[in-house]
Amino acid sequence: MARTKEFDPDAALQSALELFWRRGYEATSMADLVEALGIGRASIYATFGNKHELYLKALERYGELQKPLLLSELAQPGPALPAVRAVVRRFGAEATADEHRLPGCFVTNTATELAPHDAAAARSVERSWDAIETLLHSALVRAQAQGELPEDRDPLTLARMLLVLMQGLRVVGKASGEPARIRDAVEQALTLLD
Repeated sequence: MARTKEFDPDAALQSALELFWRRGYEATSMADLVEALGIGRASIYATFGNKHELYLKALERYGELQKPLLLSELAQPGPALPAVRAVVRRFGAEATADEHRLPGCFVTNTATELAPHDAAAARSVERSWDAIETLLHSALVRAQAQGELPEDRDPLTLARMLLVLMQGLRVVGKASGEPARIRDAVEQALTLLD
């Protein structure tokens, strides 16, 4: 007869996400995970697989938590361009906020730490970026259809530029205590939407 789990896998995954997000993949040991999750090593392996598989599941969870917020911001009815501007400004504000500054963005952290040499992590990062780009592109297409965005602007190219800017904001914000640099970059980039 199979034993029932004596822990909440959802809560354990959330704890793993938070630990990996704060410390990164390499700096997090299995002993750290055992302590943070409050479960044994065998239970971690049985439920989530090895450390790498757990990391990828935590990264997937992060995306599941972030995407609905972005979707609700960019897909709301009415004018689309103010929503796009608000999202970019939110990314800028979060990049300089003390509570976001040190851990940064989990996807961006993965892109810089693991993606260059880890194909599975790189695919996960690309999926996340594709989702953001798609949401931005859809909002910009809607803005153009509603007459908010000039006809000579390419919504796909703008979406890609904003994605790269937003991810760059996260990197610079994590390493720099200079909010003016980020604010100026955000406002300059948003002039391309005029």
